[in-house]
Amino acid sequence: MTKALPTRATRVLFKPLNRPGRGPRRISPSRGSAVIDWAAYIDGERVDTPDVADAVQLVRASRSSEYATNLHTEAQNRFVWVGLHEPDAEELERLAEVFGLHPLAVEDAIHAHQRPKFERYDELQFFVMKTVGYVERGGSDVVQTGEIMIFCGPDFVVTVRHGAHGALAPVRMRLEETPERLALGPAAVLHAIADRVVDDYISVGDAVQEDIDDVEECVFSADATNQAERIYRLKREVIQLKRAVCPLVGPMRNLAARRFVPAEIREYFRDVDDHLSRVREQVEACDELLTPILQAHLTQVTVTDNHDMRKISAWAAILALPTAITGIYGMNFRHMPELQWKYGYLLVLGIIASSCYTLYRRFRRTGWL
Repeated sequence: MTKALPTRATRVLFKPLNRPGRGPRRISPSRGSAVIDWAAYIDGERVDTPDVADAVQLVRASRSSEYATNLHTEAQNRFVWVGLHEPDAEELERLAEVFGLHPLAVEDAIHAHQRPKFERYDELQFFVMKTVGYVERGGSDVVQTGEIMIFCGPDFVVTVRHGAHGALAPVRMRLEETPERLALGPAAVLHAIADRVVDDYISVGDAVQEDIDDVEECVFSADATNQAERIYRLKREVIQLKRAVCPLVGPMRNLAARRFVPAEIREYFRDVDDHLSRVREQVEACDELLTPILQAHLTQVTVTDNHDMRKISAWAAILALPTAITGIYGMNFRHMPELQWKYGYLLVLGIIASSCYTLYRRFRRTGWL
């Protein structure tokens, strides 16, 4: 890991990353940088600097020789937090030069579309989480996903966010309101981000559960409509949520036991792990529930189709009887006794009417009509 102060060339290289305008911390499409915010934190207090390199220099220059025997504790109290949104390769490589980021981790952060994971490169911890959001699209709610990559070192945190969800500005503001938490170092930032992401999982999971309960009620209601498309869409959303939640369980459980996590924060990681386990069970239950709901709906559709076919068959049988009788008398044979009888026509009409009524009553009694 890079321990030396940034060189002059590196500082010049970082000059394009100047802070956006003061005001609300949000993404500004007009600026030519993916950096959203940065700051140096000393003993839990935020120290703003003109650029990222100055923040790095401030933190690393603050280490005096009297802390040489306890660099780990000093690094916890003094660190830099840089937040980026969808950076390009050049910008992230400039950060890698200063912070000593591993090339493999940098490549993952650039291209995104990674599976949730936790990797260790010497003193660098690399954590990947998927963010989720429940948004309206095309008249219905759908689950959208993004990613957050976290580079966590002894004296820095670099967060790289992809997608529209999981904004970290509120997380930073809440942490800055509790300096005693920030004084615990980069691990406190990592916990706050993980807690925010898992809280979003809970919110989206509850919203999906409500939609599943609603579609289940529609399927088994008396005036059921075709819900196949909605059930299939919910199935896809649950799969999206499952891909974000389930792979994160192992890394999150492993994270609390890491040496770089202070003892004061480990119990908080265990709490996040507990919430994550609850969401995983909820998502798996939703996935298991949607399959029988879809099968029940398809069975109902089949039963409804069979009922309609029985109605059609019953009416076809009723109409076939007068057709057969009138077809006989339409053959125009010369010697047909009933043609010469005065009441023959009325008799045939009566036979047709009584036969059709008898068939109708029998079909009604058997439930075909």
